[in-house]
Amino acid sequence: MKFIKETKEGVLIMIYVQPKAKKNAIEGVDGWRGRLKVRIAAPPVEGKANKEVVKFFSKLLGAEVNIVRGETSREKDLLVKGLSVEEVRKKLGV
Repeated sequence: MKFIKETKEGVLIMIYVQPKAKKNAIEGVDGWRGRLKVRIAAPPVEGKANKEVVKFFSKLLGAEVNIVRGETSREKDLLVKGLSVEEVRKKLGV
C-alpha cells in the first residue's frame, strides 16, 4: 500500500482530509491521489481540523501521531511512532 511507509522515525501515513464532515471516519483509499481518504468533522479553521486529525488517529492507533507535512493542505503526511507498518495496517483495517 503506497500510502503507508516505514521510515527511520516511524510509520508514515499519507492521507487526504475532507473537513466539515458529519463525523470522523476513514472512507477508504483515494486511488487517484494514492492516499487514505479521511473525513473529519472539524472545520479547517485555526488548526481545528489538524488537531482533530491527530486526535482521531492517536485514539484509533493507540500511539503518538504527528503531522509532518501538509499543515495547510488537505493532503497530509502523518508520522506514527511506536508501531510497525503491519500494526498500523491492522488497526486501520487496510
